[in-house]
Amino acid sequence: MKIAVMGAGAVGCYYGGMLARAGHDVVLIGRAQHVEAINRDGLRFTKYDVEERIELAASTEASASQDAKLVLFCVKSTDTERAAAELQRHLLADAVLLTLQNGVDNADRLRARLPHEIAAAVVYVATEMAGPGHVRHHGRGELVIEPFPSAAEIAQTLIDAGIPTEISDNVRGALWAKLILNCAYNAMSAIAQLPYGELVKCEGVNEVMRDVVAECVAVAQADGVTVPGDIDAAVRRIAETMPNQYSSTAQDVARRKRSEIDHLNGYVTRRGEARGIATPANRVLHTLVKAIEFGQPA
Repeated sequence: MKIAVMGAGAVGCYYGGMLARAGHDVVLIGRAQHVEAINRDGLRFTKYDVEERIELAASTEASASQDAKLVLFCVKSTDTERAAAELQRHLLADAVLLTLQNGVDNADRLRARLPHEIAAAVVYVATEMAGPGHVRHHGRGELVIEPFPSAAEIAQTLIDAGIPTEISDNVRGALWAKLILNCAYNAMSAIAQLPYGELVKCEGVNEVMRDVVAECVAVAQADGVTVPGDIDAAVRRIAETMPNQYSSTAQDVARRKRSEIDHLNGYVTRRGEARGIATPANRVLHTLVKAIEFGQPA
């Protein structure tokens, strides 16, 4: 299968690398610094402290997605519409797009712009770009995808590549569960520039997390969303299972890049306003991250 990865950052390079290792024809579409390194040296892939080089194609142009049967859509939520416009004229009519993004509404935003089969996925993986063309895996790696006509085939392709994949009828709820985890950790990790394990040791952090989670759950319920599992236990488990991980928002802030905070705590704040639910903890975290971004030189 030819597979294109639109947005070859940490998530895109990890899943693209796993699929290429399994023998698929994978092309990574990303920024010049990563593309140049990958085309020159292969993808530097560090997993469980074992490093290898994976040979695969890389391009800065969306046209590289031509002939791809599957597109892993991994751009930042802030870039969803732009990336959709770039892909539109190059995609096969029967191409499937799987959104591997933070936030809960990216698949709907894509469906408003592309006539293709589009399915949402929930991503549970800790990765980072450790340098140009170098992805480092810190833990986990499973996906939860929503049902669609070829879901079973795509899921099996992912499973065969070593990517645990589940098809769920409640992906909306799972996306909200992931959003709540992100809202609890991302902004505070960014503000403090601390990994999760150190962050939760700080005075008052766990209490703020509880406030954030309670607001998120109230908004989700008002939106008719059933959030699966024990969300409080899931929040605690993040620091236990990924103690050395910095949030993606923390990584963006450290690199002076625009973060996805508008689609995390900012999204909850907007939905709360629409539903008449106060979200002061989420509002403060959203505002503080925006203030940090505003104060950084370009």
